[in-house]
Amino acid sequence: MALTKGSVRVPAGVPDSAQEDYRDNFLAVTRGSGNLMLFAGDQKVEHLNEDFFGPGIAADDGDPEHLFRIASGAQIGAFATQIGLISLYGRDYPGVRYIVKLNSKSPLVGTELGEPISREWVDVDQVMDFKRDSGLLVAGVGYTIYLGSGFENQMLGEAARIVHQAHRYGLVTVLWIYPRGRAVGEEKDPALIAGACGVAACLGSDFVKVNYPEGGGDAFQPAVRAAGRCGVVCAGGSSTDVRAFLTRLWHQIFVSGARGNATGRNIHQKPLEEAVRMCNAISAITIKGMNVDQAMAVYTGETALVLEGYGARLH
Repeated sequence: MALTKGSVRVPAGVPDSAQEDYRDNFLAVTRGSGNLMLFAGDQKVEHLNEDFFGPGIAADDGDPEHLFRIASGAQIGAFATQIGLISLYGRDYPGVRYIVKLNSKSPLVGTELGEPISREWVDVDQVMDFKRDSGLLVAGVGYTIYLGSGFENQMLGEAARIVHQAHRYGLVTVLWIYPRGRAVGEEKDPALIAGACGVAACLGSDFVKVNYPEGGGDAFQPAVRAAGRCGVVCAGGSSTDVRAFLTRLWHQIFVSGARGNATGRNIHQKPLEEAVRMCNAISAITIKGMNVDQAMAVYTGETALVLEGYGARLH
């Protein structure tokens, strides 16, 4: 059932003056479904150029603008990337809805060399300044926490402040939470993933992005329960067979109870036209509740996908 403004649950940290903005932003990024189809484009820092050039990767992907062309041409909920990229390209793509990723780190310093830490590059006030000055559709912010790192307390404190401040402005929040550090044995252990989802709920986030746990299926359900009212979305991971990806996504949402996806490489490593169709196939499942065969028809171009428009007030 589609959400209405009246059916959007507003966190208590959102003041009366920002509640209408929050409802608009939430309806916009979920396309009125309550589920988040997040096109993740933050990997140019997280993975450097490894994800954008090489065997099996479309030549289109070498140009950062490829990400914006996809986001502009596809039916998505929001595009998550760093504020600098949005500043460089955003005015050419004013119809794209953005989640500003506030922190990022490169992979050069591995866990064997030091505990992972990623601090915010810009704060929520600066994001709001950018939104006002640019007129772009900034609907929320995102932040990564490495749970289990020796520096987790710094990232947890920063995340708590970000969620609080973002909600004061009526923005939607997405936390990327990955168990990682020398104290962490298996990053995709189901119990750890469930724990990460519970932490996101304690921080008051609207959504949490986690890795799909080892074993999947039944092993993922405790994570969704642990998150409570915080919607769980799964990282897409490395590129894989399209039908297998869509089948896994369908199970994540309609068997385990996830509330969306956050997909990068399985989209942007494809040529533009195919990448747009892949986005739309993902939205067909995430937003429209279609089955895998119906989503595959969207991917192959046999079926067109048109989603309702939301968020006119975001300007």
